[in-house]
Amino acid sequence: MKKTLSVILGVILMAGVFAPLVEAAEPAPPKSDKQFQITGAGATFPYPLIDTWRVEYNKIYSNVNLNYQSIGSGGGVKQHTEKTVNFGATDAPLTIKERELAPGTLHIPEAIGSVVLAYYIPEVPKSGLKLTGENVADIYLGKIKKWNDPKIQENNPDLKLPDRPILVTRRSDGSGTTYVFTDYLSKVSADWDKQVGKGKSVAWPTGVGAAGNEGVAWATRNTKYAIGYVELAYAKANEMTVAYLQNGDKTAFVEPTFDTVFEGAKAYPVERIPKPEADWSQVSMVLAPGQNSYPIVSFTYLLVYEDLNQAVSNKDMAQTLVHMLYWMITDGQKFSKPLGYVPLPENIQGLDKQGLSRLKYDGEQIWSHTSDSVKSDTTKSDVKSDTKTDDKKKIKKDTKKTEKKSDKKTEKEDTKKVKKPIKKTTTKTITNK
Repeated sequence: MKKTLSVILGVILMAGVFAPLVEAAEPAPPKSDKQFQITGAGATFPYPLIDTWRVEYNKIYSNVNLNYQSIGSGGGVKQHTEKTVNFGATDAPLTIKERELAPGTLHIPEAIGSVVLAYYIPEVPKSGLKLTGENVADIYLGKIKKWNDPKIQENNPDLKLPDRPILVTRRSDGSGTTYVFTDYLSKVSADWDKQVGKGKSVAWPTGVGAAGNEGVAWATRNTKYAIGYVELAYAKANEMTVAYLQNGDKTAFVEPTFDTVFEGAKAYPVERIPKPEADWSQVSMVLAPGQNSYPIVSFTYLLVYEDLNQAVSNKDMAQTLVHMLYWMITDGQKFSKPLGYVPLPENIQGLDKQGLSRLKYDGEQIWSHTSDSVKSDTTKSDVKSDTKTDDKKKIKKDTKKTEKKSDKKTEKEDTKKVKKPIKKTTTKTITNK
């Protein structure tokens, strides 16, 4: 009975407080007799997903090409503010001051991802090193200097940890991944919160910097006795060994997987989710409660101006941008899970659609999202947490009842430089494991 109730409550959380909407047809597709070049820039956190979208959308609309520069969230916010791209991307929601510099900006959540602690310890060749939040904070504060420190060893009695210095790697650029990671550190360590705090860029007490998730992944994977924080997709792509982090309840050490990231996302109070045009600066999904909830989970966002005259040159371009963004948050979500991201649940997709319906060019609404609501108890989220599910299964868009399944258990100031692709693989070869 308790298990059944838990499943029902999980479904309610994922379905959200937003009543499902009976919507109009999708936005008008790009005009076939014209060529369109869409430009975006920002977070490296969702780059594997955005790059997959670039390829898959072009297969459907060959006259539309997306050029996304993976330069870090700080660079994405900067280029969005300076209006040099059609959209920006960031894992860190805009601060109050940033919103003042870019009025009329909408936050459009595009996916849910996680930050993991990857390491290269020859004596520990497999994933599973157990770390508490305090352990991680002390490593990055420079207080824990060796792998066999008693504070780490006591969590790993079955491992013989080496008497070797810990080589800390971290981001050198303004980064949403850094924002999410330091948000977590600020919540698990009073010392970190007091001495360093959270942000896209912080005054690191120790460590060697690398640019982008790509750079940190490469540096960690190729440096003996290193530790670094990267988005789960990069750890998967580079076959990195990762730590099991203590959950928010401090009752278990949790492996970062699709299932556990899903559990962490599911636990976020949906009533605290703002509207796209509102202030998102206080949104944080870290340290979600639950035995199997991975503790470092985050939305990643697209940044779009409500007045598209600030971002595109003509109405046809505006129409194309709206259609592409709509496709990303709906049909494009089926590409999330194979890369290690949690697809957006129905209520967040609905919120995003409300945001897209606010977009205008020359004062004219590009697309209308009808707001005729139906009873909220007739919809269940169809996001599956079973990692064995066939990737061909899709998130359902209708409002029929579905059974929600869950097994046991995502700045650089120099915005001109485009980062290299993830090493050792391409987005086409990233698969669930």
